[in-house]
Amino acid sequence: MGLQTPLFAEHQGLRARIVPFGGWDMPLHYGSQIEEHHAVRRDAGLFDVSHMRVVDLAGPDAQDFLLMLLANDVARLKARGKALYSCMLNPQGGVIDDLIVYLRDAPEAPARYRMVVNAGTADKDLAWMQAQAQGRDLTISARTDLAMIAVQGPQARAKAAAVIPADLREAALALTPFAAAEGSDWFVARTGYTGEDGFELMLPARQAPQVWRALIEAGVRPCGLGARDTLRLEAGMNLYGQDMDETVGPLESGLAWTVAFDPPGREFIGRAALEVQRADPGLRRFVGLRLEGRGVLRGHQKVFCGGEEVGEITSGGFSPTLERSIAFARIAPGAGPHCAVDIRGRMEPVRLVKTTFVRHGQPVA
Repeated sequence: MGLQTPLFAEHQGLRARIVPFGGWDMPLHYGSQIEEHHAVRRDAGLFDVSHMRVVDLAGPDAQDFLLMLLANDVARLKARGKALYSCMLNPQGGVIDDLIVYLRDAPEAPARYRMVVNAGTADKDLAWMQAQAQGRDLTISARTDLAMIAVQGPQARAKAAAVIPADLREAALALTPFAAAEGSDWFVARTGYTGEDGFELMLPARQAPQVWRALIEAGVRPCGLGARDTLRLEAGMNLYGQDMDETVGPLESGLAWTVAFDPPGREFIGRAALEVQRADPGLRRFVGLRLEGRGVLRGHQKVFCGGEEVGEITSGGFSPTLERSIAFARIAPGAGPHCAVDIRGRMEPVRLVKTTFVRHGQPVA
């Protein structure tokens, strides 16, 4: 039995199928993964993501610390509430974790930031951050007192508005994408992991069951890990541990856009290794695959072009929106555009496409 999120009792009442995930007991679905997926694409769904770890950083050295710690450049965050997606790398350029960081104060104020890291890597992340912070004037605090609920879909913001505290509601509804608004004990971010619009609500854990019930009463459908995975795959969003890890860096994982090589004088951890990699003509590509034959694409299946093995699928599955199987793969630089995947001994044709398959409910690949 793993740890339970604050909403576990609510899961039980909704006939959730509970599975272990990252040390937690989590809902796989609430009866129909496909229906939950379509609810998010067409209306609104909610996810209990309280297993994600909220980490607050504060102190005079907080910005300089993050400039060294992260591959993306937090100096780009110019206004309170702005958010940045980044990888945290080891010296070899491998990904320790991928995360979102928010600026909680204007840059001229004593720096305060909020990070949201993955559940399965949270303890490792905190240990790494504490080790790198030695001798610096900052505090790193894991906010285990907070729950997090993600509300996603074209109607998500409208349906979630009623549960947001009145003094924060106007600011939350005015948010632009990848920004957050903060009240006395709530933090509302317009981010997500589905390719749809919506909010992530960070709030005191004791309030979470009541808010969860209120969202259901407002017509938002509870969704589990299964729909979360098919939604993020369609949206071209990586999953840590499958699409990248400590042995694979962002340049081979479709995440080069999250690495800020400018300014050239910023020496972030892993930079030297990435500089070598980006000059390598043999650097593997990260691509999308659409299955044109029969079967289902799965992780670790081999990709072939011209009869030669050129790579491997990292994430794959059935796309409910496209009604066909799709995948991400890491392949040799010259491969494509028409290849095949070995599915149980059958060579089934696939087409190489961009990794974003669906955006805002519409097919794009």
